[in-house]
Amino acid sequence: MKLCMIGTGYVGLVSGVCFSDLGNQVICVDKDLTKIKKLQRGIIPIFEPGLDELVKRNVRNKRLVFSNDLKNSVKKSDIIFICVGTPTKKGGSNADLSQIYGVAKELSKSLNKFKIIITKSTVPVTTGDEIEKILLKNNSKNKFSVVSNPEFLREGEAIRDFIYPDRVVVGSNDKKSNKILKNLYSPLITKGAKYVPTSRRAAELIKYASNAFLATKITFINEIANLCEKTNINIDDISIGMGLDQRIGSRFLRAGPAYGGSCFPKDTKAITSTADKFKINLSVIKSVIKSNENRSKLLLKRVYEILKNKIKNKRISFLGVTFKANTDDMRDSSSLKMIPELSKKGAIVKYFDPTGYKIEFKKFKNVQYAKSLSTCLDKADLIIIHTEWNDFKSIDFKKIIKNKKTLIFDMRNLYSPQIMTKNKLNYFSVGRGLK
Repeated sequence: MKLCMIGTGYVGLVSGVCFSDLGNQVICVDKDLTKIKKLQRGIIPIFEPGLDELVKRNVRNKRLVFSNDLKNSVKKSDIIFICVGTPTKKGGSNADLSQIYGVAKELSKSLNKFKIIITKSTVPVTTGDEIEKILLKNNSKNKFSVVSNPEFLREGEAIRDFIYPDRVVVGSNDKKSNKILKNLYSPLITKGAKYVPTSRRAAELIKYASNAFLATKITFINEIANLCEKTNINIDDISIGMGLDQRIGSRFLRAGPAYGGSCFPKDTKAITSTADKFKINLSVIKSVIKSNENRSKLLLKRVYEILKNKIKNKRISFLGVTFKANTDDMRDSSSLKMIPELSKKGAIVKYFDPTGYKIEFKKFKNVQYAKSLSTCLDKADLIIIHTEWNDFKSIDFKKIIKNKKTLIFDMRNLYSPQIMTKNKLNYFSVGRGLK
């Protein structure tokens, strides 16, 4: 099939590349000419394991092309995916849909024949209705079909999630479109993916409800971890004991930093904002947002306790600064709150991340990027394991740490407290009692 992906951000690029790998002809369009030229040269703007190889293979096989000519790309394609950003509006909690509606206006001028127009971006309920109204200003209703087809891609696992999805949700009341899209996704359905046809509004809400629920699980276990610390209980036991209940499940029940990234922070805010418009109070999700925003403050408080409130001139080393492993995404990462705060209090901060230097910390004079793990840990007073990269899961601290007074705060609970104590290391973790 001939597909056009509008937007070469995380969703558009990964989805477009994977669709081409399934044998489709795909044009990835972006108005950012610099990004398009880089993609044409095989330079990938995001860190996603395996993506560069797929791009090169499908470009070489002439199934994947990159362009900044929206009008011509749309005319050549049968199915159009809108994959532009829907960030939170500045100073509010609503989703900023300006890019979505901007694309819809462009599309309304470019429909030369029947097109299926799909919102792959995460959008609030009724967005599809608005897109349809925009398209109807210049086109008859039989010239297009507006569909919601939300993505469920995890950063760092996106290619696998695309090829082996739990479900494919398609929101449309148009039988013709449903049949075409079921055929498009048939290679994934034959591998076991559940095809879920719904109304367009239901598909829009499924995505938001899913992310809000996962964010709730993370926040819930973090709050239980706070209780564990005060009652000398190991949060790992709680997570295992709960997770084995099939009604609950073990995923997203790992205590640690606040949730971050491109989805959970903005989507939890957007769904509560949408509910408010319909005069529905999503009080649980609002509490989740508030608790998560407070999470970094609690972890900072823990750092102060570990250092006995003596922060000035302390050498603090961060292992990982991205919001999670296997991504270079810094959006809403706990490190963006913790590192500047420690810097302001006079700490000397070094950080090492497998995805390299981060411009977000450039303005802080006493924050330095370390090019290697050993350089980062050298002469540290406190080591903070912030991100659960594999690089940090089997460090021989006993061999590396020269100063016996060095403290380790494992915010991801990667290590056994018993083994760390046995090795005479000053080890602290999350939700396993105060020591």
